[in-house]
Amino acid sequence: MGDNAVVLGLDIGTSSSKAVLVDAGGTVVARATRPHGTSTPHPGWFEQDADTVWWGDLVALTRELAATPDVRITAVGISGLGPCVLPTDAQDRPVRPGILYGIDTRAGAQIDELDALLGEAEILRQSGNRLTSQAVGPKLLWVRQNEPDAWSRTRRFHTTASFLVARLTGEYVLDHHSASQSAPLYRPADRDWNREWCAQLFPELELPALAWPEDVVGTVTAEAAAATGLPQGIPVTAGTIDAWAEGVSVGATGVGDVMVMYGTTMFITAVTEQPLSSPGLWSTAGARRDTFTLAAGMATSGAVTDWFRRITGEDYAGLVDAAGEVPAGSRGLLMLPYFAGERTPLFEPDARGVVAGLTLDTGRGELYRAILEAIAFGVRHNLQAFTDAGARLDRLVAVGGGSQSALWPRIVSSVTGFPQQLTRENIGAALGDAYLAAVATGLDPDITEWNPVVGETRPDGDWQQVYDRLWPHYLGLHTSTRGIQQVLAQLSRERTG
Repeated sequence: MGDNAVVLGLDIGTSSSKAVLVDAGGTVVARATRPHGTSTPHPGWFEQDADTVWWGDLVALTRELAATPDVRITAVGISGLGPCVLPTDAQDRPVRPGILYGIDTRAGAQIDELDALLGEAEILRQSGNRLTSQAVGPKLLWVRQNEPDAWSRTRRFHTTASFLVARLTGEYVLDHHSASQSAPLYRPADRDWNREWCAQLFPELELPALAWPEDVVGTVTAEAAAATGLPQGIPVTAGTIDAWAEGVSVGATGVGDVMVMYGTTMFITAVTEQPLSSPGLWSTAGARRDTFTLAAGMATSGAVTDWFRRITGEDYAGLVDAAGEVPAGSRGLLMLPYFAGERTPLFEPDARGVVAGLTLDTGRGELYRAILEAIAFGVRHNLQAFTDAGARLDRLVAVGGGSQSALWPRIVSSVTGFPQQLTRENIGAALGDAYLAAVATGLDPDITEWNPVVGETRPDGDWQQVYDRLWPHYLGLHTSTRGIQQVLAQLSRERTG
């Protein structure tokens, strides 16, 4: 065993898992990645098997990194996709696959049922959130109503990180941030479960203890050490949901900090001084102790660019080059990016993609730039919802694979009017997990030293004039075609159902 003390950060994502070893100075000593899939047994359902995907990835990645020469792993931090719903028995054994976050839309009827039972306004007042496909409560109710055998064995519920923490430590604990996405079961203002509603809705469930993501909640057991290759007895933090760990990785944890995550979907968080609520956003506890956030999530971003790459057969470099030759406004094209419905700020699963302005001269460069501009307008729509809710937007930090593009962040800055900072490391949530593990062990590291800002993307003034002119028409395009979108969504369900 080596003398170089390191912490392990591990993140289970939607399509892959990543892990890193980081020393006290913030140097990434080793890293590993493992791809995995997602099951869609029915339209609108998205699931992953907790044993084979979540735990299987953790075991494979930790065994790989534990074999790194001359290192000594001293603590573990974990994050994962979420909020997910994994029902388990009293020994934390899954009774069915984990139901994924807001992309899984199976619980629409249960949302309506809980709204009627508890009152939409009262749910928003007490939990800070409307019930949407992101919420945990309706999905638990779906399991009870549709899978009685599984529910008869259900005594606990987990999200990704809490399940892995339980496997490593034997402790049943959920971080405050993940709990705050468990609407309507958590009351952010009290930083506690809404015990009256929990008892009313799910009296058979044991509620997990609550902790902050950086809190040590247990140590690696002998059984877990044998399975993973980790040292027995090292501390494990409570962990959290991946997007908030990613915010930690770039230091977007102070009031007024905004993280813009360029990924398969676009995710945005804004740190606030006190709990704020909006019917078009998610209100949550923050990743660091006693902080709060507003969050937004678009249903697609990189998913649309990947769709266009696949149907054209062109690689990203060629598409970016072609789009870079096209002026702002895509020579008269305007697009809505709702290719998989939309989450915030619309919460409309039946929203659909729209392209206006096509001509016989339209080429792949115009279309690809219109896609990037459409996603950027979606970001602006969400940032406006943040400010309407009372949030400060002092500093934007771009993260995720798409933030490395030479064109996309520049378009987003020009559409929104906000510059975006870029950091040295783009590893993502796993680095944030490692940082929280380091905090838990008392190292008190400086994230600006671990991951310093190395660049900034600023708005292009000429582009901004074009985008400001198009902005009201982007909003109007959805309003004027909304009814048509709903009809087409229904027709699609009839044809594929």
